[in-house]
Amino acid sequence: MPTLRYIKGFSDSKRLKSVPLGLGTIVGAGLGTKFNYSPITEQQNPPSPLINEQQNLPHLSKTNPIMSQLQHRWVVNAAEAKGLIEQNAATVLDVRQPISWFFSHVPSAVWLGWWQFLEQLLPPNGKLLKDSKILEEKLRRLGICNRKPVIVIGNPPNNFGEEGRVVWMLRTLGHPQAAFVNGGQAALVSVGVPTVWGVTRPAPGDFVVKPTPLWTIQRHQLQDNLTTQAYLVIDSRSPEEFAGATPYCEKRGGHIPGAVHFHFRDLMDKKGYLLPPEEIMTQLYQRGCDHETPIATYCTGGVRSAFIVAVLTELGYTCVKNYPGSMWEWSSHPAKTHPLNK
Repeated sequence: MPTLRYIKGFSDSKRLKSVPLGLGTIVGAGLGTKFNYSPITEQQNPPSPLINEQQNLPHLSKTNPIMSQLQHRWVVNAAEAKGLIEQNAATVLDVRQPISWFFSHVPSAVWLGWWQFLEQLLPPNGKLLKDSKILEEKLRRLGICNRKPVIVIGNPPNNFGEEGRVVWMLRTLGHPQAAFVNGGQAALVSVGVPTVWGVTRPAPGDFVVKPTPLWTIQRHQLQDNLTTQAYLVIDSRSPEEFAGATPYCEKRGGHIPGAVHFHFRDLMDKKGYLLPPEEIMTQLYQRGCDHETPIATYCTGGVRSAFIVAVLTELGYTCVKNYPGSMWEWSSHPAKTHPLNK
């Protein structure tokens, strides 16, 4: 039977019709989803206690303890992020709508769209670019360096978990210290982080891509899993999509046989803060999952599922993998070899 394990210090206690996650508006406005702001109060909690230290920036780690912990952190609270921002100790990325970023963002925050790093846009495909040189060029233009932490800001719960996707991408490409802010932009504002408007032009970074397969599962592995059942498969989409709806240009509807449903927004409260660890772990326990259960998660294009990977990895789950191609890729293959249930 699965066993519950409590991880201390984690509770910061989170349309487009027939257009996939804003891809139809990439040329103009990026994500193409409607975002509504609501005031969020940062909930107080201590930083997660972590054992191993990362000495990338030792001169800063003495004044900001979170610097020595970020190698093992995928989520930080607003107070922790504020400390890094005030010391200019992190590269700050903003994945909200471009218009929202332009008129109100953390002074050093650089905007990016998760889709800028896709293998292809049309037909939609959630897989990352394969060319490391192109990836490096794109990431260096954002000011990203291997030895400087990256903090990612989103707009939960009114989004698709893009901040989790970017953290997953950076970790997968070899960045050792990338995390998103629990509660997003509103949480930062609530703890006194100032905002400005206009364009941020970062100094070029020196990031070198060193890919790792640790947090990724591919289509052929999920095919094998239909027989082996080596992974517990989590479908992180809405209940309607799980039942067969195709709102984002999927070729076919339904869910991968054997998958359990766990909507990514079930990780959050109504204000966009992550639920307390015990509540999240209880939901997973009810689906037959403990910290040692190998987990594979998917959605439409590997965005919502990447958010789940980030949160569960932060909670100490030891094997959580994102399927970046997700339903866009799976549903484009023959039903005989890539079945879907409704």
